Amino acid sequence: MKKVVVSGASGLIGSALVAALSHEWEIHGIARKTGPRGTVTWHALDLSRACDFSGLPASADAFVYLAQSEYFREFPQHAVDIFQVNSMNLLRALEYARASGCQRFIYGSSGGVYGTGDDSMSEQAEIAARGDLGFYLGTKLCSEIVAQNYARILDVVILRYFFVYGPGQRSSMLVPRLIQRVRDGAPVDLQGEDGIRINPTHVSDAAAATARALALSGSQTINVGGPEVLTLRELSETIGAAVGRRPVFRVDGAAVPGHLTADIRRMRELLVAPKVRFADGLKTML
Repeated sequence: MKKVVVSGASGLIGSALVAALSHEWEIHGIARKTGPRGTVTWHALDLSRACDFSGLPASADAFVYLAQSEYFREFPQHAVDIFQVNSMNLLRALEYARASGCQRFIYGSSGGVYGTGDDSMSEQAEIAARGDLGFYLGTKLCSEIVAQNYARILDVVILRYFFVYGPGQRSSMLVPRLIQRVRDGAPVDLQGEDGIRINPTHVSDAAAATARALALSGSQTINVGGPEVLTLRELSETIGAAVGRRPVFRVDGAAVPGHLTADIRRMRELLVAPKVRFADGLKTML
């Protein structure tokens, strides 16, 4: 069996990926809190600190870097934590991948690196490195550039995930927050009449795309998004119908919504076509 190392293996995408790969790969999972052994060999590493990867297998075929700081919104209080996870230990992972003979390195980035705009974001779009992107997304973009430099040594696939959601997700993330607000009758804030437009990605589609990326040849940058574009109003109304509660909205008519949707043509062509519509994905969280 081929051998893959997965950082963030106990997270939302990581745990779904591990399940998808378990029959075809020997999996070594990196996590702060390790899970049951089962089909995974766990390595307890805290990627918010300088890590020693010497306990990982001496040879491997692929590395999937999905780790994310739990403090990603808390800048500057946890700037060092964010940078360690997103950038410094990414570099150490790339060096491990080079030394261990990995043929492929998958880096889990974010669609947020594009900024916002009215049009769907294409991988061919030029992205300007600028401070107003925010610290977390700045480290993601920085790390894409670092990873791309290793493309002359091994295949590097950068996956830009857009609004991934699914069962067990942290309550601070968008969809769980919306569910809780609608259930509680708390107002959902909208920029403009309908709020932002996004194409949310169910975790099963994100994991399927990531698994398929392990079979790609050559280095690629690919968006990973969901099959439908919805406004924040439409998301909330779908949730309201599912939980039997009419959502309450607070509209800021003067605000300009910051839309963020993915052009997923390359995803369909090179990886998989996303299948899970939001109304169906929502059921897995309720």
